[in-house]
Amino acid sequence: MDDKRNFRSTYYEKVGCRGVEERKSLEILLKDKPLNVLKLKQFCILFTVPNIHRNVLWNFLLGVTPAYTDSRQYVMQQRIAVYDDLLRALQVMGTIDDKTPKNRVLYAMWLLETKQLCLGFDLQQECSFVNITEVLLQVFENDIEIYWMAKGFHVLSEEIREEMGMLLDLTETILEKEDNGIYIHLKQCDILPGLPLVKWYSSFFSGVLSELALIRIWDKICGRSNKIVIFVFIEIMRTLRRRVLRCMDLKSLLECIDSIKDEQETADMIVNKAIELWQQNKGHKEYNIPKPLN
Repeated sequence: MDDKRNFRSTYYEKVGCRGVEERKSLEILLKDKPLNVLKLKQFCILFTVPNIHRNVLWNFLLGVTPAYTDSRQYVMQQRIAVYDDLLRALQVMGTIDDKTPKNRVLYAMWLLETKQLCLGFDLQQECSFVNITEVLLQVFENDIEIYWMAKGFHVLSEEIREEMGMLLDLTETILEKEDNGIYIHLKQCDILPGLPLVKWYSSFFSGVLSELALIRIWDKICGRSNKIVIFVFIEIMRTLRRRVLRCMDLKSLLECIDSIKDEQETADMIVNKAIELWQQNKGHKEYNIPKPLN
């Protein structure tokens, strides 16, 4: 049975239809009533989510839409009402206007809803919520869904912050194992302690790599595989290895990394390698859920 499946997968890939079986599996899972959150997280862990289904899947896994189809219309009506109330309140308060960038509008809405917005608050300050929202705005079109998805990703961002100590320790351990030359160079130049890993990890590399490449990493984040951020960093270092080894201070290294943020091909390469390395390190097994998808 496994041989037949492997043959089919190889054949589909050769004729340019890679992921046909996976897409069909996801379509079946999305017809479940109610939706099975464990199986859908498992799908995100094991496979790349097809673009056509990413909106529906992310909305569910991030808690925007409910598991029961019958409740979705009512829930979304409530989401829309909250969104409209927050937007109207900010407009009346004069906090935002027609010139306020969309990601800052959504940030102000979140601050108001979470009771963090105070008089004179600087909406231009950098934070993970804004960075996450900017990526979502590049990928999706519905502002209401984007706002609620950003809130869901912010919750996952806070989970990563809670694990940050462990993630940073693992980063050094795995980097030393996978590329000792880079590890030694960063240590000798005292660059490693200054790297903004907390920012990069908690914003899932928003603004560091191309959005269209990043969403494949965010699929894994939706499946609750937080450790994958480590492998993204490591593959950024390995992909830029020659340039990294010429950087003698933190500033030059950050400039090196910043230079690739609009390079789609480089970002795709980094993401592909990061997912492969993560799988080699058994990252797909970190989420303890039943194995079968049927």
